Amino acid sequence: MSVLSTFFQHLLQLWQARDLALIGQRRERRMRLLASLVMIVMGVFWACVFSLRGAWSIVLMDVLLIACGLGVLLLTLRNYARQANLLLFGTVIVIIVGMTLLLDPPNAVAPRATHLYLLPVAVAALMAFRDEPMWLRYGAALLCLLLFTGLASSTWAPTYAYSLPDDVRVVGSWVQGIAAMAMLFTLLHILQSDAAERSALDSDLRAALREEQFVLYYQAQLNSHDQVTGAEVLIRWQHPQRGLIPPGEFIAHAEKTGLIIPIGQWVLAQTCAQLQAWKVDPRYGNLGLAVNISQKQLRRPEFVSGVLTLIGSYGIDAQHLELELTETLIVQDMDDLIRKMTALVDQGVRFSLDDFGTGFSSLSHLKRLPLSTLKIDRSFICDLPSDANSTAIVRTVIALGHSLGMNVIAEGVETEAQRQFLASNGCQAYQGYLFSKPVPLAAFMAYVKQRNG
Repeated sequence: MSVLSTFFQHLLQLWQARDLALIGQRRERRMRLLASLVMIVMGVFWACVFSLRGAWSIVLMDVLLIACGLGVLLLTLRNYARQANLLLFGTVIVIIVGMTLLLDPPNAVAPRATHLYLLPVAVAALMAFRDEPMWLRYGAALLCLLLFTGLASSTWAPTYAYSLPDDVRVVGSWVQGIAAMAMLFTLLHILQSDAAERSALDSDLRAALREEQFVLYYQAQLNSHDQVTGAEVLIRWQHPQRGLIPPGEFIAHAEKTGLIIPIGQWVLAQTCAQLQAWKVDPRYGNLGLAVNISQKQLRRPEFVSGVLTLIGSYGIDAQHLELELTETLIVQDMDDLIRKMTALVDQGVRFSLDDFGTGFSSLSHLKRLPLSTLKIDRSFICDLPSDANSTAIVRTVIALGHSLGMNVIAEGVETEAQRQFLASNGCQAYQGYLFSKPVPLAAFMAYVKQRNG
């Protein structure tokens, strides 16, 4: 019951979501949840029907359908989108082909119709695998079209033992034809609408760059003495119609379109300008600012020279600038990454590894990179100190960071119990809502004045 309760809670949340940048992702997630429920219900229904007829081989297929439906449900709830899509589409294709060959063999009275569902499934595959490699996206759609062509051009069936009566199939051919075409039209409409939404978002982002609609927020980072030592710089979009938009709603799209490069350059420039403004003020002159760097930014040949140019132009101390990398970024091209990082570290720039423990970096990668800070991901902090696995992981990360000569900072600290656990295990730097949420510049400066005196 708990799984079904969680399912309906997630379904309700998804129906309530209306943010433009995430609508495609949420729609796909909702479709997977609904599809998983349909698979479970249909599997139970047909298992009962064919068990009464003694067709146990078909019952076994229905049991597999139920198991696949539960698998898609659980994978979707755990946010494993690719695995859920692969299981869902693999199961649906096998079911359609199996039903076409076993239950719907064509004859002179009733034509074959079940295979028509392969057409909307092909379009759905283009939508579901949109962000996957081209061979997967178009390969899944092409497989559906090839199977459709083969079944439409052939009258072969392995057996007629399970075929439905002709009077049922005659009516069914009309019903299935209409249903398949309705599904195809609906999916094509969604695909077109999604493309229009993405185009509108792209246009809005370009306007935001031209009109400087982006603003920076600062989340304080504190040491063991409750003194503010710096902040993580976080971008927000002050949309003229939709108000303040968090980065999760537009950064992913900016990554895909390449707009993340000028956006990232703007953030770096604004950060350097702020460090310059604080340079002459003793209350803020020693603060450091951390900026997230995207994969596309770091891959650019001129990345190093661009950062150094900004540092020189604004005349700031490079040690006050920290560039945050993610684990998924550091496994791309280690040699190029190390070369660029070393060139900047030699000039005083610091690097931190963000969300440590959630990606695929190995200890050998960690050893080779000139990192100064290791950030413990908030997903490990939120369960402290009650969860035994989280406490073991956090203790290990703290010890690992210190043994490699790095500072260790915990993200997402929200309770005093979490802070006390971290402090007792050697973590002396914190960031989270217990201290301050991300705030505009004026509020951050007031917070520093309050904390640091």
